[in-house]
Amino acid sequence: MTAIPRLPLPEFIAGMAMMSAMVALSIDGMLPALPTIGAELSPDALNRAQLVVTSFVFGMGVGTLFTGPLSDTFGRKPVMFFGGLLFILGAATVYVSPTLTLVLASRFLMGLGAAAPRVISMAVIRDLYAGRDMARILSFVMIVFAMVPALAPMLGAGVIAIAGWREIFLVFMAFAVAVMGWYGLRQAETLPADKRRAFDFGTIRAATVEMFRNPTVRLATWVQGLVLGMLFSVLSSTQGIFDVTYGRGDSFPFWFALIALMSTSASFLNASLVGRLGMRALVRRMLAAQVGLSAAMLAVLWLDLPGVIPFVCFIIWTTGIFFQAGLTIGNLAALGLEPMGHIAGLAASVMTAIATVIAVMIAIPIGQAFDGTPVPQVLGVILCAIAGRWLMRQPKP
Repeated sequence: MTAIPRLPLPEFIAGMAMMSAMVALSIDGMLPALPTIGAELSPDALNRAQLVVTSFVFGMGVGTLFTGPLSDTFGRKPVMFFGGLLFILGAATVYVSPTLTLVLASRFLMGLGAAAPRVISMAVIRDLYAGRDMARILSFVMIVFAMVPALAPMLGAGVIAIAGWREIFLVFMAFAVAVMGWYGLRQAETLPADKRRAFDFGTIRAATVEMFRNPTVRLATWVQGLVLGMLFSVLSSTQGIFDVTYGRGDSFPFWFALIALMSTSASFLNASLVGRLGMRALVRRMLAAQVGLSAAMLAVLWLDLPGVIPFVCFIIWTTGIFFQAGLTIGNLAALGLEPMGHIAGLAASVMTAIATVIAVMIAIPIGQAFDGTPVPQVLGVILCAIAGRWLMRQPKP
């Protein structure tokens, strides 16, 4: 069998990071545009603009369920290109959409397409590398990837200031074309024809049934859904809180960049802690810390402290949400996949898809409850953290 040619490692890492970054760019780059979208397309219900975020995430969750198995059948490249075309079609439709309903449907289509680079970047790394080499490359990819949430809102705000909110989708389209062009011209197909498997709905159904008969998989999926629900609810409404509650909408991209950069240390901390504490214990402790931090934030809001104190506390609390995600999501995924080694690829797709859909169902009502204060958001997070902590304290099966 002919060996698959490998690109120079720096180029390969940068390419895989940019494929993964399509998701973060498509979410975080939109945040500064939400007030403008709401004022233009939903002036009587401004909170509905938050659905621009969750509709994309919902589409991505649904797409994740099928992207992995389809790429195992047809190869990585055809599925990547098909997903990229869906993403571009969705972005182009948003650009000309006259109503919020059509924007949301188009964002769902973008999410379906974005599932391809999200899943296939990880699959390509698995195809070419294993063991410590794979772990090392993934670490470098995540470091590059972590920079995108810090920069994307600044990019979005800059485009809005120069051209308008619709032009952000031209940037998304250009980024997708660039990524697909690099992948098509530089990266060889990494799944040879003799290693492909027939696509079978029956196989997906049987694997899903097997997974959810396992109590560890059920636990990891539910708790991952709760953690992602906290994260997406913050992403949906945090721009409105900066603007409406604290009057800092103009500087939101810079504060968000600071929060994202501070949160990147979670990945490094996780690597040193998980070996000593274990995945379950670390997740339990982080959820307990989130309950305490959110309770403290509620106390600050109730006391109505003067000056910048509430705003500083909100920055700390929001950073805690992102920090917690960095210390829990990967561990929950690993925990759920531990007993599913014989169907790891399919199990990863199913778990991620279901957890993402659960998260959207949590994030939508929390975001829509925004009343000009952070109270609904903080209450939603503390309830999710309490539920996750309770689930993680259940005895091992």
